[in-house]
Amino acid sequence: MAIHYPSLRQWQIADQRNHYDETDCIRYALSLGMGADPMDEADLRYVFEGDGSAPMAVMPTLLSVVGAPGAWATAPGTGIDWMQILHGEHRMRFHAPLAPRAQVLSQTSVSHVVDKGAGKGALVVTRRSASDAATGQLLATVEHVSFCRADGGFATAQHPGDAPLPALPAVPQREPDASWDMPTLPSAALLYRLNGDRNPIHASPAAARKAGFEQPILHGLCTYGMAARAIVRLACGNDAGRLGSIAARFSAPVVPGDTLTAQLWHEEGQVRFAVWAKERRRMVLSHGLADILNA
Repeated sequence: MAIHYPSLRQWQIADQRNHYDETDCIRYALSLGMGADPMDEADLRYVFEGDGSAPMAVMPTLLSVVGAPGAWATAPGTGIDWMQILHGEHRMRFHAPLAPRAQVLSQTSVSHVVDKGAGKGALVVTRRSASDAATGQLLATVEHVSFCRADGGFATAQHPGDAPLPALPAVPQREPDASWDMPTLPSAALLYRLNGDRNPIHASPAAARKAGFEQPILHGLCTYGMAARAIVRLACGNDAGRLGSIAARFSAPVVPGDTLTAQLWHEEGQVRFAVWAKERRRMVLSHGLADILNA
């Protein structure tokens, strides 16, 4: 079954209400490698609830996992060959700092269906609004770009499809203004999957080989969260509330145990960034762009 543009653009994705608390915040931060050095005060405020004198800090990319709509594209009626989907890009804009506990209302819709051409695949973009269910405060807007490798060529004269999102900029061709190495554990994917993504390619060697990988790979959103961690540390004075937005393209998988090197450039009031698997000299996140809010 091929993509039918009008049906996919109007596809109904159920709203979600998800509660999270300090334990979820700590688990998420630990899964990004925070707290690896228990004497690092910069990380401690994200992995320790404290003594009550000040609220713990929360990484805003927690909302990449809390309220995510799940595997909606596996439904036969979408026309998507879901076994051929790759996570192409992820874009998040934050509208308010996260409290250590809240109930989140997530409302997701299909915002773009882009035909790249027969044999070239399609792009499907979902847009999710995540709000505090108690107050109605908008917390984040999340755009998830899926590269559907087997689904190009659906466009017709009547339904030509959508234009893609504005392209993310490439990083500058000069030495970075800052860089930071972040080791990952060989068990990093086993820890990160406790946030909710139980895809077996992140745990089972057999499943990973069946998908074309030599071994289980790290979740792309873990790499994304680690990039946010580096930006918060290097460009936000370790204040996660100053991260206004973060967007990047997934360019290669990460193997648990890789050292990830985040490189940052300050350009035109924004941060451009890339992330490399250091030992393999492979760029794993490209076209990174972040907005930093004033303190």
